Amino acid sequence: MKELETRLNYTFRDRTLLENALTHSSYANEHREEGMPSNERLEFLGDSVLGMVTADYLYRTHPDLPEGELTRIRAALVCEASLHRVAEELELGRCLRLGRGENAGGGRQRPSILADAVEAVLAAVYLDGGIGSARKIISRFILEREEEEVDAGRDYKTALQELVQRESGQSLSYRPVREEGPDHAKVFTVAVELNGKQVGEGSGRSKKLAEQAAAKSAIAKLFPN
Repeated sequence: MKELETRLNYTFRDRTLLENALTHSSYANEHREEGMPSNERLEFLGDSVLGMVTADYLYRTHPDLPEGELTRIRAALVCEASLHRVAEELELGRCLRLGRGENAGGGRQRPSILADAVEAVLAAVYLDGGIGSARKIISRFILEREEEEVDAGRDYKTALQELVQRESGQSLSYRPVREEGPDHAKVFTVAVELNGKQVGEGSGRSKKLAEQAAAKSAIAKLFPN
């Protein structure tokens, strides 16, 4: 658990909270004599803490966005796939306490179990250190991807295409620059070229997002107003 605290950049005063957050129901059922409940109650609390912190952040940082768009972005940030990615960054699967059957069945890699454990850990941090400590971890591992989710709802590639086509004979192309990071957290960088000259570059967790980011940077450079 010490390694997990290091990755979280948080040290628990009450480490039984972290132990509880890592205890799956399959383990709790097989080891009732230990008296450690499963992490399901913490998962319930963590879901609410995560939702509140994320909603508060989006509300304050995007006064221009309507309720429907805020809801879409929040849902993308707190969904199972997003939390699974956080669990992999934290190497949470290695820390889980699973029952024998769940462990043998691949529970340490199961997205639903890992996502639930992330919520439980957030609740444990909240109970141990308060909302400020939980917010720091949520900001670091989840809200840092907020710009990608905002951009996901905006088609910068089409906007750039329409802008450059105001003049005839313009040619846009996208060129992969590099790929970095492990397979589960790879970052792609793409350059966009106008008539063979690079006019923008962007990065993202998929080639599609990287192209959108490159188009966004090109628009800012070519059409600053």
